[in-house]
Amino acid sequence: MLAWFRALMPREDRFFDLFERHAATLTEGAAALRSLLDGTQAVSAAYVAIAAHEDAADAITREALLAVRRTFITPFDRSDIQALVGSLDDAIDQMLKTAKAVQLFEVTTFEPAMREMGAVIQEAAQVTAEALPKLRALGENATALNCLTERVIELEGRADDLHNDGLKALFKASGQDPMAFIVGSELYGHLEKVMDRFEDVANQISSIVVEHV
Repeated sequence: MLAWFRALMPREDRFFDLFERHAATLTEGAAALRSLLDGTQAVSAAYVAIAAHEDAADAITREALLAVRRTFITPFDRSDIQALVGSLDDAIDQMLKTAKAVQLFEVTTFEPAMREMGAVIQEAAQVTAEALPKLRALGENATALNCLTERVIELEGRADDLHNDGLKALFKASGQDPMAFIVGSELYGHLEKVMDRFEDVANQISSIVVEHV
């Protein structure tokens, strides 16, 4: 009876707009993080850009959580919306933590594997941004969503490999400078966590597909 009643009621579809706006903060934040790692933008400027996108993401998250409380009919279960928005917010938060670590340690040049991880993160953000609009029509987009989330999982695996290979190379190159290894391993850890958060987003999207298709 409840399912029948929900089907008759108009849904509040602004959540999809919020998801897509959040995805825009991820793509812009990831682009700024990559420019920081590539050296195409000064660390200070890239940090300011990432912080601005993180602020925008926080505002979107607050708006979404408030809408969950105030909306009678939601497109998905409230817990699914909260989990998806939370995982999106965690991804941009981790980008900012990465940039903060770079500033803290005053790093200005980055290992090749770090730069490649930046490219992987940017691709994961783009794939996520491609996936989220497809939630508007789950039934017809289920296959595409599965492919996109699988791609994010593959990218997370690639980031893990880069993290491990980078740490090994850094250890060999550090020689008599243990601090270089400590700082480098800290940055590798932050970059790996960014991709872990994107994997969380992908898993949450997959969970929604399984539950509602």
